[in-house]
Amino acid sequence: MKEKMERDEVAYTLSVKMVRTVELPMIAKTSGFDGILIDMEHSTFDLDTTSQLCIAALYAGITPIVRSPSKEPFFVSRILDGGALGVIVPHIKTVQDVKDVIEAAKFQPLGKRSATSGMPHFQYRHLSAKVANPLCNDATLVIPMIETLEALEIVDEIAAVPGVDSLLIGTNDLTAEMGIPGEYDNPRLTEAYEKVAAACKKANVYLGCGGLHSRLDLVEKFCNMGVRWVMAATDAPLLIAGATKRAGEMKELGARVKSSSSSNGVNGVEMKKATNGVASTNGVSAH
Repeated sequence: MKEKMERDEVAYTLSVKMVRTVELPMIAKTSGFDGILIDMEHSTFDLDTTSQLCIAALYAGITPIVRSPSKEPFFVSRILDGGALGVIVPHIKTVQDVKDVIEAAKFQPLGKRSATSGMPHFQYRHLSAKVANPLCNDATLVIPMIETLEALEIVDEIAAVPGVDSLLIGTNDLTAEMGIPGEYDNPRLTEAYEKVAAACKKANVYLGCGGLHSRLDLVEKFCNMGVRWVMAATDAPLLIAGATKRAGEMKELGARVKSSSSSNGVNGVEMKKATNGVASTNGVSAH
């Protein structure tokens, strides 16, 4: 995912909130997604489930990113130790919030993440901290969310904090805080994207877009403004949409069959009578 953004291409993730098994990352890989976004903020996933999905994604060859429930090191560092290559942190309001995340997510000299060994990122090989820690720091995406008015106000300062790799605009929460919930076409939202995009460009960090699955027209608009990764879909809506489409198709099929049977003067009751010995239409007994 990071390599794709470094080539100035748009990367896209499949959000995971419902499917808990290792098949999901494989399906995401086969479907062409660059990564999965495991959403611990808006699901009941625990650290163990999250780690299993991350490890499956690593072996599938796509990027596992996790949205933490909070900025607490209890979650941030353990999410990364469990196999994630990125951590998204919601509800950022101050520069200190961001510094706290960096401290938990990055090894020295950028942060104070506790060194460990035998991580899934290296297929459990033992590497010295001198080798492993710089590799992890470079590969790990630390992504504060811009979804509060406080964060939007100081977005230039947030983007400039050493160790920040990307910012993610939480479109739904941000519009709610603006008093325009769900008004995606409101000029104020466009202005917010412009402001965050400018801050990211100045600080040389990547901009992500979330909450606009149903508005690919706006996603394209914001990508032209600088967005380089997109929360492109979520597991539950995809399943519901596919199931609803097929159920609708079957309903229409059933209606056509019923209409065809009625127009031919044949129905299930007549057919049953015929097989019970009632003479057929050509005069030959069913016996």
